Order: sequence, then C-alpha cells, then structure tokens
Amino acid sequence: MGLFEKKGHGVCITFCVMAMLFVFSVFGVLCCESTWVHLLSAGLMGFLWIQSGWLGHDSGHYQIMPTKGLNRVVQVFAGNCLTGISIAWWRWNHNAHHISCNSLEFDPDLQHMPIFAVSPKFFTSLTSYFYERKMNFDPIARFLVSYQHWTFYPVMCFARINLFAQSFILLLSKRKVPRRGQEILGILVFWIWYPLLVSCLPSWGERIMFVVASFAVTGIQHVQFCLNHFSSDVYVGPPSGNNWFEMQTAGTLDISCSPWMDWFHGGLQFQIEHHLFPRLPRCQLRKISPFVKELCKKHDLPYNCVSFWKANALTVRTLRNAALQAQDLTYPLPKNLVWEAVNTYG
Repeated sequence: MGLFEKKGHGVCITFCVMAMLFVFSVFGVLCCESTWVHLLSAGLMGFLWIQSGWLGHDSGHYQIMPTKGLNRVVQVFAGNCLTGISIAWWRWNHNAHHISCNSLEFDPDLQHMPIFAVSPKFFTSLTSYFYERKMNFDPIARFLVSYQHWTFYPVMCFARINLFAQSFILLLSKRKVPRRGQEILGILVFWIWYPLLVSCLPSWGERIMFVVASFAVTGIQHVQFCLNHFSSDVYVGPPSGNNWFEMQTAGTLDISCSPWMDWFHGGLQFQIEHHLFPRLPRCQLRKISPFVKELCKKHDLPYNCVSFWKANALTVRTLRNAALQAQDLTYPLPKNLVWEAVNTYG
C-alpha cells in the first residue's frame, strides 16, 4: 500500500497555518492597542504552539522533509525555537513512553508524583527507572493527590512550565545529548523572541494576561496527551517483548472524531494505531484504523475508542478514584528515617 512513503501535504498546510498564526499574533501585539486584541493574540500564540507541537511530534517519529538535514531543522525550529521545548528531551522522553507504555515504573508520561497519581499503586512509593528516583508518597503527595481531580485542568494550563524545566535539566546535565549546542541555541532563540514580544505590551497586567492566556490555550494539548493513557490499564514492572502488542492496545485509548477535526487532535485520536505503527505518517492513521480494529477483534485484544468528552470524563474519574483512596487516612504512608525518629519511644 506504500502508506509509510505517502506523507501527504499536511506539513505544508501546517507550516502555512503556523505562519499565519504567528503573523497575526505579533501584529495584534505590535499594531493594536486594544486589550481584547492582545488577549486574542495570546490565544493565537497558544494555537501556534499546539500546531508546532504536532509538527515536532511528527518529525521526531519519521522524516517529514525531503532530507534528514531539513527534518532536523524543522525539529529544532518547531520544538526549541518556537515553543522553548528541547526536541532532544522530547525524543528521550517519548521513546521511553512508546517502549514502556503505561508502566508505572518505566513510562515517564505517567510519573507525575507528587501532583498526580493515576493509580493507588503509586502509594507504595514506586521507583521511576526513567528519572532514576523514588516517587515518594509522603504527606505532601497525599494532600496534592487527594484533590487531583479538581486541580487537573488548572495544572494543565501551566503544564508547559514543567516541559521548560525538563528541557533545561537535560541540556544542563552530564547526560549525553546529541547536538547539544543546537538544542541550547534553539532554546535561547525562544527565550529571546517570546519575552521580547511580551515586553512590547503596554502594562504588566497585559503582559501577565498574555502569558497566562497563551499557556492556558496550549493546555488543551496537554489535556489531550493525558486522555490517551490516564484512564487505560497500567502495570508495575518493565515492559516485555512477549506481550508488547497487548500492552500497547490495553494501555491506549482512541478518540472518535470526524475527519474534519483531525487538525485539532494532531493524530492522537488514533493513539492505538500510532503506538502500533509509530513511524506511519499521521495522514495515514485513519486509513489503517479499520484494519487495526479488525486485527484486535480477531485476536481478542482491547480496542477502546470513545468521544473526546467521554475521554475527559474517564480521565477525571480515574483521578478521582485514586484521590479518594489517597484521602483514606488508614492507608499507611511509607516509613522513613524521619518517621522512625519522631515515633521512637524509650
């Protein structure tokens, strides 16, 4: 069928949309005095970052440009320069996610302690083998997790701050980072043009409004990242090659939508198909969906697909169930040396 080679015209269209969003956003800031126009410009900037994120995701999985060199340029431009997020960090993180989909100890996309816990299994203070640290379920974690179903959407509005931090942590670490100089230069480009644009607004109130609004709009994408996996099956331990296919389908959720909404979901609506064929161009995922569904049915494997709103409800329900268990004070906290010292008698 040649689907891996047929990449369509989505990249060209996305570039055109991104250019228009950037121009209109900058024009609104520099050439208009209305606060409402500035707020709209912030929203456009947020949508620019979303589309840039989809482009960076695609270029990280397969070659979207004619040459590897141009593909690398798009990666750094879409990730580092436009959004301030290191493409090297993203590939390191995302590859681990694909290999160990929904493993509580190995998948970094589920390791958000002490803010979120998608499963009470986190309450045993599991070890993150990706971040190489213990995810302690301490009193602070208990408090934050207990209200996670209420804080989920507000936190998502500012989730990119964590991505900024993770990018800096990696690039400034001793870990081997391919083409570290390019990565740092791209990040610096973002931290020059974006603060400079914000500084052109007439008051600190409008500057804060612009940053908050642009971050909040991009929060839509961060919610989308969570919908595909938070409510799906999870497990403890390393991934196994013997049941890789089963773990990918069990740990992933598709989002049903009309073809005209594909631009909004950026390929995440076919997350099962994407996890099974991560190098398949985004424009081909809808074509193979019926085949994957039939394959799962033939081998009695889960193929979960729900609406966008249902996926949100399932995610919040998952967080709420874990939160209620975290609120149960009879659930013991792991003991440590401080606990032992405070509770020593005699």
